[in-house]
Amino acid sequence: MLTVRMQGENTAVVRLPQQVDYDNASVVGAECEELVRRGCTTLVVDASLMEYLDSSGISMLIMVSRTADAHSGTLRLAAFNDHYQQIWHMLGLETLLPLSPTVGAALSAPGADEPAEALEASDHA
Repeated sequence: MLTVRMQGENTAVVRLPQQVDYDNASVVGAECEELVRRGCTTLVVDASLMEYLDSSGISMLIMVSRTADAHSGTLRLAAFNDHYQQIWHMLGLETLLPLSPTVGAALSAPGADEPAEALEASDHA
C-alpha cells in the first residue's frame, strides 16, 4: 500500500498511493506510524503519485504528524499537486503541516537528518 522509497538511520521517504481515502487511510497511517515508532525522526510523505485525497486522508496525515511529534520527530509533506496545494491552503493546514514542492526540498528543510541528493534526481520521475 505504502511504498518506502528511501530509509536512512533516522529518515524515511514514503510514497502515497494514487488514492488516499476512507478505504485505505487507516492502513497508510498505521504504516507511517510504525516507521515513526521504529525510530524514524524525519518522515517525508511523497504525494507525487496521489490523485485523490479525501477527509479521511487529511485526518490521517494530521494523526501521523501528532505521532511524530510525540516521538520527537517531524512529518514533512512533499509534491502535492496544484489542486491539493490549494485545498491545503484553503483549510489553513499549511501552518500545521507546510508543503514542500519536492521530496528533495523536504529533505533539505532545516532539521532534516539525511542529505537530499539521493532523491533529487527521482523527484522529477
